[in-house]
This record gives sequence, structure tokens and C-alpha cells, in this order.
Amino acid sequence: MTEAEQAGRPTEPTGATATAGEGSAPKGPRRIGTLLAVAAFAYLLDLGSKLLVVAQLEHHDPIRVFGSWLQFEVIRNRGAAFGIGEAMTIVFTVIAAAVIVAIARIARKLHSMPWAIALGLLLGGAFGNLTDRLFRSPGGFQGGVVDFIAPAHFAVFNLADSAIVCGGFLIVILSFRGLDPDGTVHED
Repeated sequence: MTEAEQAGRPTEPTGATATAGEGSAPKGPRRIGTLLAVAAFAYLLDLGSKLLVVAQLEHHDPIRVFGSWLQFEVIRNRGAAFGIGEAMTIVFTVIAAAVIVAIARIARKLHSMPWAIALGLLLGGAFGNLTDRLFRSPGGFQGGVVDFIAPAHFAVFNLADSAIVCGGFLIVILSFRGLDPDGTVHED
């Protein structure tokens, strides 16, 4: 018997959160601050890198980072990954806006730190690419996203894309582990 049980005080479940079957309320504070901090960091890192590479690399030869395996080369991408769907820039803009709205809705019930980090990465990345689509030439929902990280035999991408992929990967892992954004764990 634990010291808390001997004293008659209620004890917490041994895990960080209660399981869904126990019907307990989510544990811990809401994690909106973490979500916003991660999103701001991802967004500012992406924005700063794009400003730097456009100012220093656009209209110049690519910079070789690791021989021909990795280069920095500025490309304006009006489509999705691999340049797919260049005529659908407005659709990608609407999708990015929808992702932002969905994250805002989920954030109201957010108590899980890993989910806050994952959603923050998605939010920061979505804002980074949405900023390009709104404000880069030709503007008005049709701007080209600045991509500059060019690995050999792969698509050219940017830090916003990296944040989105990492956030999405983390969400898949959290979902497979049964952790919900509200902090409950499902043991299915």
C-alpha cells in the first residue's frame, strides 16, 4: 500500500493519463501555449530561411552542401510536392487554411504535450507555405512557395514542408499508440 493510500488520499493512475475505459477527465493543463510556441518557432524559422535564400541565392548557381547529394537551390513552386498540380494553387491555399481551422478546433481540447508539438509543427508549416501563397508573386492566393533544400533524386522542399511532414509523422505515431489530443489513452 502506498503512503497516499494509507493516508486516505486519492491516488493518480500510474500512467501520464487515464485510459479511456476509466472515464476520467484529461489530466494536466491545456497545452495551447506549447502549440503556439512550436508553431511560432517553425513559422519564424521557415520565414527567416526563405528570406535569406531569396536574398542570397535566387538567380545564382546552386550551393553544394554535400557534393551532388544535397544542394541549396531556390525554386518557386506553385504546386504541391514534386511540382504536382501547379494549376491548383488556389486549392492548396484553401487546404492550408482548412488545416489551420481544424487545428484551432482541436486546440480547444488539447491536453497532450506530444499532440501540442505535432499540431504546432503542422500549424507553423501550414502558415509558412500559406504566407508564400498569399504574398509572393503573383500574390492573391497564387504565389509560388519558396523551396530550396534540394537532395539528389528527390523533391526540392523547405523548412515548412519539413515541419508538416514531422508533425504528420508524429500524429500517426500518437494515433497508433492510442493517445488522443485531450490526453486520454485508448488501449484498443
